[in-house]
Order: sequence, then C-alpha cells, then structure tokens
Amino acid sequence: MAALGAAGTRSAVARELCDAQSVRQTAGSEGNGDETRVRPPSIRDVARLAGVSHQTVSRVLNGHPSIRDATRSRVLAVMDQLQFRPNRAARMLSMRRSKMIGVLAAAVGAHYGPASSVRAVEDAARERGFYTTVAHLASVEPDAISAAVEDLLGQDVEGLVIVVPRTAVLSRLASLPVNVPIVAAQGELDDSGGIPVASVDQRAGVRMLMGYLIRQGHERIKHLAGPPDWNDARSRLRAYEAELRAADLPVLPPVYGDWTADSGYQAGLALLREAARGGAGGLGFSAVFSANDQMALGLMHAFREAGLDVPHDVSVAGFDNIPESEHFWPPLTTVSQDFAALGTRCVTLLVGAIGRAYGGPDASGQGVPGLPDANMRDAVVSAVVQPELVVRNSVRGLNAARRPSPASNS
Repeated sequence: MAALGAAGTRSAVARELCDAQSVRQTAGSEGNGDETRVRPPSIRDVARLAGVSHQTVSRVLNGHPSIRDATRSRVLAVMDQLQFRPNRAARMLSMRRSKMIGVLAAAVGAHYGPASSVRAVEDAARERGFYTTVAHLASVEPDAISAAVEDLLGQDVEGLVIVVPRTAVLSRLASLPVNVPIVAAQGELDDSGGIPVASVDQRAGVRMLMGYLIRQGHERIKHLAGPPDWNDARSRLRAYEAELRAADLPVLPPVYGDWTADSGYQAGLALLREAARGGAGGLGFSAVFSANDQMALGLMHAFREAGLDVPHDVSVAGFDNIPESEHFWPPLTTVSQDFAALGTRCVTLLVGAIGRAYGGPDASGQGVPGLPDANMRDAVVSAVVQPELVVRNSVRGLNAARRPSPASNS
C-alpha cells in the first residue's frame, strides 16, 4: 500500500508538471495561420492549475491573512512553474496603492556617501516590497527642490527619502506642503527642520578617530573639512573641535574641500605653502583628519609630491572607509559607515509612517536595533547607526608622552 501511495504521489506530481508545461505552451503561443501572438501566463491560468479561484490567487498576491498556508504554498508553486509575473499596474490599482518610494538625491554620483546611501535605500525598499524612483537635484535652489519634489509626488509615491544632506534642502522641504511621510538619510535631528532622520552617528565616528590620534601622541591635529553647507561636514567639524577642547588641545583653523580628491590635493598644497610662509621649519601639525577618504587621497598625493612621507613625517586619517582606502599607500586609517544598516533603518522609519497612514501592518518597526518605538506618531524621531574605527598604516605613534583622551574612557 505504501508503494502504491508513493506511486500515486509521483503520478500526481507528473500530471501537475505536464499541466504546467501545457499551460506555458498554450499561454505562450496563440494565433491564426502564420501569425503568432505571445501571451504570458495569466492569473486564471494559475488558478486553474492550482485548483483555486482567481480571487484566491489575487489574495495570495496581496498577502491576505485569510489564505491557508497550504493553499498559499500551492499557488506560489504553480506561479513558479508557470514563471508567472503579476502585472504590477493592475495589482497596485486593485490595492489602491503604488508601493512606490521617492528618493530625492544629490547630483553627485561620484561621492561615496550619498551614492551608497541611495543604493542602500533602494535595496532596503525592495526587501520590504516597495519600488523606488529617484530624482537627482541639479542644484539646491528653492525652485529646483520644489520641481524635483513635484516630479516625485506626480509619480504617486507613498513616501519620500531625502539623500541630500544639506541644510538648504531640508529647510525648503520643511516648508513645502508635502502630504506624504518624509525621512532624511544622514544629517542630525537638530538640522533637519523637523524631518525624521536616519543617520550614521557622525559625532561617535569622529570621537573614535580623534581619540585614536590623541592616544598616538598627536597634539596638533589639522582638519580638512567638507563643504560648510553639508550637514555631515558640519557635524564632523563640530565633533573635531569638541574632542580637541575636551582633551585641552589647540583647535587649529580648518581648511576646506568639496569632497573630491582634487580638492584634497589643493588643500595639501595650501597647507604646504602656509608652512613655508611660517618659516618655523615644520608643518605646524603632526596629523590631518580628513572629512572623507577621497580628500585624504588627494592630501597624501600633495604631501608625497613635496617629499613628505606618510605617516613618518605627517599622519593622515579619513572618514567613510571607501573600498579603495585599504589600497591607498599607505593603507588609510578611517571610519567605516554601515550604509546597508542605514538604508534598512531609513526605510523602516518611512514604511512605518506609511503603514500608519494606510492603517496597515507596515507600521511595525520592532525588532530593528536602534529604531524608536513604532507607535510614535507625529513625533520627530531619529534612528542612529553606529560607525566603526578602521586602523591601518597611515597614522604614526609619536615618541612624545601619550595623552589619554577623555572621550576614550566614555
């Protein structure tokens, strides 16, 4: 009897596979005479082969809780056999939702931080069943910001993620009549204009790096800062100054770049000219903290071109841990930002707000470390990702007595 039962099961499976093949052939080729019209499998093909109604297939597609697990598994298996792909437009229309997230991004694709943030948001949205559409800002003029937002809203997005960490953009957005939830990726809550923020903890990253430099005996540390109107650049500059004051060390005036290696190179040349004018026979600093790795690369180029050895003559540290940084010469000490975690927390905040707006199950943000209570409606919230110090070979330990950093004990 057991053998008979097994044979019956194999026979049923074989019939099912033959039926699936027949459906694919029938759906794939219909026509009159020599004309062939290709038609993909339909929801009714799935229903017929699975032995259910087309309404049941629709409920499976929409994740309806009333469907039994066995039925759902059987329908999904048939979809896989038929290589069935639901029509997205029809599905969204039936749900009265677009499942679309708009991403407002800076037009600086070559910059590692913003570009990585956009990719992370796209990946996290896809994992939550959302599509993304991206609008790149050509400028931060109010009209350009308004036009980009209108373009996204015109695509029926359910929420917006802002990956333009600049004060002008967030301030403008806070003043616009946007009727969908908004979350900013990167930046600080104090600078967000009331928009919820998901970000890497910039202050913690700088605290780790500066503490390390100070413990290595560096007492005169220069800062190569990013553009002053970028939130991350301002956060890193403020944290740099705070760490030096906490250690009772001199706060040297910063030099500025625009995030590119070219600007780091030019900043290095300016520092060398300043040292030559000083006539003291030295640079006036033993280490430079660069606000990102690209500028650190240009800085190291300028120093090496002038005959200085990194780290023997001057130490250099960066921020971002771009993939190339471990292949700089010497490999760069830097701070790593977990953009994948940033994307997850940013999208979780936004999807939670969208879920509350639709009264659906998306409101849950529980189980994601670092996220606020998902029940916090209408509250300005933030989700923080912790960075990590990456020590390599671009920082030299000095012979001078090492001074403990107060921040390192916290």
